[in-house]
Amino acid sequence: MKIGVVGTGYVGLVSGTCFAEFGIDVVCVDKDAGKIDRLKQGQIPIYEPGLEDLVAKQVKAGRLHFTTDLANAMAGADAVFIAVGTPPSVIDGQADLTYVFEAAKEIAQYLNHYTVIVNKSTVPVGTARRVEEVIRAANPNADFDVVSNPEFLREGAAIDDFMRPDRVVVGTTSERARAVMKELYRPLYINETPMVMTTPESSEIIKYASNAFLAVKITFINEIANLCESVGGNVQDVARGMGLDGRIGSKFLHAGPGYGGSCFPKDTLALVQIGQQHQAPQTIVETVVDVNKARQKSMADRVITACGGTVKGKKIAILGIAFKPNTDDIREAPSLVIIPALQAAGAKVAATDPVAMDNAKKVLSDVEWCDDAYAAMTDADAVVIVTEWNEFRGLNMDRVADLVKRKCIIDMRNIYKLPEMEGRGFHYISIGRPELVDGKSTERMRIAS
Repeated sequence: MKIGVVGTGYVGLVSGTCFAEFGIDVVCVDKDAGKIDRLKQGQIPIYEPGLEDLVAKQVKAGRLHFTTDLANAMAGADAVFIAVGTPPSVIDGQADLTYVFEAAKEIAQYLNHYTVIVNKSTVPVGTARRVEEVIRAANPNADFDVVSNPEFLREGAAIDDFMRPDRVVVGTTSERARAVMKELYRPLYINETPMVMTTPESSEIIKYASNAFLAVKITFINEIANLCESVGGNVQDVARGMGLDGRIGSKFLHAGPGYGGSCFPKDTLALVQIGQQHQAPQTIVETVVDVNKARQKSMADRVITACGGTVKGKKIAILGIAFKPNTDDIREAPSLVIIPALQAAGAKVAATDPVAMDNAKKVLSDVEWCDDAYAAMTDADAVVIVTEWNEFRGLNMDRVADLVKRKCIIDMRNIYKLPEMEGRGFHYISIGRPELVDGKSTERMRIAS
């Protein structure tokens, strides 16, 4: 089989490369000639563990190709995937479908045999039907079907998610299209990966509903963390007790500074807009969006409080810029809210991140960028762990104590255990757990008094 993939961003590049690993002939096409030249040279535009090696393997095997020529990508293709960006509108948060419809119009020019057009981009309900209308208007005699096939790729684990997914969702009413999609995903089908065959509308909703539900879980446990802080509970114990219930599950019950990234913020906003347009308000998701924004803003206040009510003239070390580990993606990252707020309050910020600093330098100013955590912490009045990179999980606390000006750690990811911090003399603040002042739990101190 042969497929074309329009767009060599995160979804297009990962999906195309993984399909090539399945033994399919894949041609990835992009208008950006410079990007295509770099890909041909083995230069990967995104950070994703394992992707560079897999791209090189498939190129060497002759199954993965890069071009700016859409006609070449479509020649003899059984399916063409639309994997272009759908950024949120700056006006109302709706997904901008400009690139999707542009791709559809261009694809229509080269349809000369039966082809399945696959929407891989995250798009609002009804987009598959609209793409069909766009193509039909541009090429009335074309023989094709449009399928919705949403992606469920986690940044930092995308290859494994594609190769071993929880499910594959295919939205179409065409038996011919179903047959093509089953053949494309045959390696997964043989492994009994569940395949949800449904309508395009249901498929499009599944994508948004899935991401919104995960955002709800994150926001819910963050609010429970606030309650734990008020009454003396431990949110990690609460989350474990909840997660052992099979109806709830343990994933996404980790309290922190709020969700970020390329999917959850964009998709929750889009779902809110879709609900409003169709007179079916998504009130829970609307609240989640507002609560998450407030959550991120409140994190800077925690740092200021930990520093005695002011950070003016103080050095704050920020460990982690990316919205999560194993990615260089900083879109909607909590750090992009926390750092400017601390700077506005008069703090001097030193920051480090294993892979995201180049991206961060484009949007953050007046930051001292450091090669590692210890350099950032030197003479710091407070250390703030924002992203739970492995490099930050095993810090030498004796060395930290020697480097910092004040032994104050604000751990926004709860990566250290409270007993480990006991007796080290740190003012240690985490999320939804008892606070340690000079190595003693404030909750125990309160009870004892």
